[in-house]
Amino acid sequence: MPEQKRTQSRGMTRPVLPDDVVISQADAIKAMTHPLRLRLLALFDSDSELTATQCAERTGESVASCSFHLRQLEKYGHVERAEAHGKERPWRVVSRGYAVRPDAADPGSWPAAKAFSSMFVAEQFARLQRWIADADSDDPDWLYATTQTQQEYWATRDELDDLSRRLEELTAPFRDRIDDPGRRPAGARRAHLFGAVWSDLPEPAEDQP
Repeated sequence: MPEQKRTQSRGMTRPVLPDDVVISQADAIKAMTHPLRLRLLALFDSDSELTATQCAERTGESVASCSFHLRQLEKYGHVERAEAHGKERPWRVVSRGYAVRPDAADPGSWPAAKAFSSMFVAEQFARLQRWIADADSDDPDWLYATTQTQQEYWATRDELDDLSRRLEELTAPFRDRIDDPGRRPAGARRAHLFGAVWSDLPEPAEDQP
């Protein structure tokens, strides 16, 4: 399903990258199944530090809510306390990314992963809808550079797996720009890619006479 490489994405099936935290157990997956926790993680670059107050300002949520969810993310190893600056106690991200991969030995991880994926898709759809609502106020040249597309095709399991991997790697050339602003070309904006690859479930076998 999705990934997160401080570019934003997460999932059940994508390849695990070297700096990822792999989330496989049901309780750990459930801990990630909250849209605010995803939004909080998206605020951090690998070397940034943010207080709960700063997180609240950027998300529009209360300081108390951000503090609670940051503590939950700390419990499962996604963020940690940075060095205090006076009365400020900032947080920093621990992992560059994470991958949700249900554990076959933990039956509860599968329904947990399904719930996570449903929440993840809903959150990404909401972000896209917010962009669409204001898109007509943007420069038409930028609008013509965007797309929403849907394709149907027939593929084997291995072909589908290969397509999933290639889709995940489309943004690889841009990843170093997340943590190093000096690598961002003049005029570059934060951009988003949200994709999904799946197959229809097999049709029920017809009853034989």
